[in-house]
Amino acid sequence: MKVSVIGTGYVGLVTGVAFAEMGNKVTCIDIDEKKVQKMRDGISPIYEPGLEPMMKRNIEDKRITFSTEFDSIKEAQVVFMAVGTPSGDDGNADLKYLYSALDSLIPMVHENLIIVLKSTVPIGTGTAVKNYLGERVNEKVHIVNNPEFLKEGSAVNDFMKPERVVIGTDSDFAYKLMEELYEPFNRQIGRTIRMSNLSAEVVKYAANCFLATKISFMNEIARLCDKTGADVSEVRHGISTDSRIGTQFLYPGPGYGGSCFPKDVKALIYKAKELGLDFKIVTATEEVNAEQKLYMFHKMKNHFKDLSGKHIAIWGTAFKANTDDIRETPAQYIVEELTREGAKVTFYDPEAAANFEAMAKENSFAATRVNNKYDCLQGADALLVLTEWKEFRAPDFHEIKERLNSPVIFDGRNLYKTSQVLSEGFKYYAVGKAI
Repeated sequence: MKVSVIGTGYVGLVTGVAFAEMGNKVTCIDIDEKKVQKMRDGISPIYEPGLEPMMKRNIEDKRITFSTEFDSIKEAQVVFMAVGTPSGDDGNADLKYLYSALDSLIPMVHENLIIVLKSTVPIGTGTAVKNYLGERVNEKVHIVNNPEFLKEGSAVNDFMKPERVVIGTDSDFAYKLMEELYEPFNRQIGRTIRMSNLSAEVVKYAANCFLATKISFMNEIARLCDKTGADVSEVRHGISTDSRIGTQFLYPGPGYGGSCFPKDVKALIYKAKELGLDFKIVTATEEVNAEQKLYMFHKMKNHFKDLSGKHIAIWGTAFKANTDDIRETPAQYIVEELTREGAKVTFYDPEAAANFEAMAKENSFAATRVNNKYDCLQGADALLVLTEWKEFRAPDFHEIKERLNSPVIFDGRNLYKTSQVLSEGFKYYAVGKAI
């Protein structure tokens, strides 16, 4: 099948490469010429495990190409819209990139073209796009909402082995073709779920906001454990064995970040208010998360009393492991506060360091990049761990102690065994652990 994908961020690039891997003829379109050339050379513009080797293989086999032009849509059966839909100032998703892309593809529209909204879009966008195109083209087009459920850091695996494929459309023609396109991913069991466009849009927001709520809930339980002396690791194990609750998204930490949860929570709150609804649970989820991003900062403040002149070394600036994404990363909020307090910050991240360094310059907060995790500690007054990279999980505690001015660890991811850290002579702070 001939497929075009507009937008080559996490969603668009993974989508295009995965469909090419299954034997389809795919063209990925992006208006950034430098980015397109980089992809033509087999270099992924994002860090995502397994993506670049798969992309190179499909480039060599001529199943995927990259372009700044929209000509491929003339022959495409399906076009995926995977452009950014960032939060506007009011919290609602900004659709300017979506409509700009639609304007660019209009001259290429042909009869029975299927236009798939892969990006997360506000509820009602499918209908709005259908009306928008209906006023501008004479050919019959089909609008499908096909939300993605990819986790950054495991996006390739998530796409290749989906738990479900949601297809929102009122068109039997479009559904049949979409079902055919996704058939190679459903070899063992049928995972395709058909519903209306509106329901598909709600599913995406409901799923992400529910998961964000689980994170905020567990972070509040961790705060309770800190106050009472209970251990959140034990509590988590005690509740996660209940099959109705499950094990995922129950790890306390520095709060959620990235490209999806923050903006989707804001967008759902906005939509609810627009409809006269007061979404108390989702609103509280956002409020708790905003507080949680500074939870470890307050622990540092309480420990040192005065942070002026203190040197804090940070391990991890990506919002989570296995990605170079720093959007809404807790590290930004903490470093900004440390800067205001007059502290010095050095940081190390195996993949996101360059992105965070650029963010620091753009937002005028002080943070010095170091290219080795132990060199990052040299002369620091404390280590703060913010990302759960594997290389941070079993460090040389003797080396850490030798490098630091004072043996203090703030573990924002609860990576370390409390008894081991204490036996090494460290002052240890974590999130909800009995210490």
